[in-house]
Amino acid sequence: MKKCTKIILGTAFAAATCLAVTAGYIAYIKNKDAVLPEGFTVTAHTGCEGTADNSLEAIETGYLSGADIVEFDVHFNSEGEPVLAHDYAADDSVKLRDAFEFIAKCEGLRVNVDCKTTDNLKAITAIAEECGVKDRIFYTGIEVKNVKTVKADTPEIEYYLNTKIDKTRINDEHYIRSLVTLTKAVDARGLNIHFSNASKKMVKIFHSEGLEVSVWTVNKEFDMYKVLHLGCDNITTRQPSMLKEIIANKTK
Repeated sequence: MKKCTKIILGTAFAAATCLAVTAGYIAYIKNKDAVLPEGFTVTAHTGCEGTADNSLEAIETGYLSGADIVEFDVHFNSEGEPVLAHDYAADDSVKLRDAFEFIAKCEGLRVNVDCKTTDNLKAITAIAEECGVKDRIFYTGIEVKNVKTVKADTPEIEYYLNTKIDKTRINDEHYIRSLVTLTKAVDARGLNIHFSNASKKMVKIFHSEGLEVSVWTVNKEFDMYKVLHLGCDNITTRQPSMLKEIIANKTK
């Protein structure tokens, strides 16, 4: 019985110590300075603030949250018409034209078109031009295998490169510079990666080469504090209001 009590007490002490260390780390992260490079943006991920993914409501909510950019996914239906959809184009998917017409009324709002396919990119730019938002759109979701199509069909639209990242090497300068070389080779504006794959060193080197690092999808408060000190150019989140509030408090 005494041995059991000793073990339990030891476990409780270890747990308490762990909590104390965690609390200390959280406080440390929250007190670190936010690094916001020139042109820093907040992107409202589709479905932000509890709205339905790829809906007009999500776009409106993102805009009203104060986000600089809204993001949604684009697929093409059987007739080649672009619609807002992640996995496939359903009969009730929002038409891209309707989304662009709404965005045209939102002053200054930019659009991250996350391309789930590159089958008919010319239709995206044609509709964007007709709606008067062509100068406000850019692509993500573009992998190396898609670059040739993107550059041939819509060379005037900027894009961020999505590529696999070796998480164990995100502070390895040689590896980071290989990513820089890849990004420049395909004429991308920068990388678009999961926030856990970004590092301060990576961002610094990319900036030194005139490139950007955009991260997704940062939804938890603690993760927002962690990412804000990296100096990334854009943070995509489903909780733009929370992120904007944290930034406002850190930059008073």
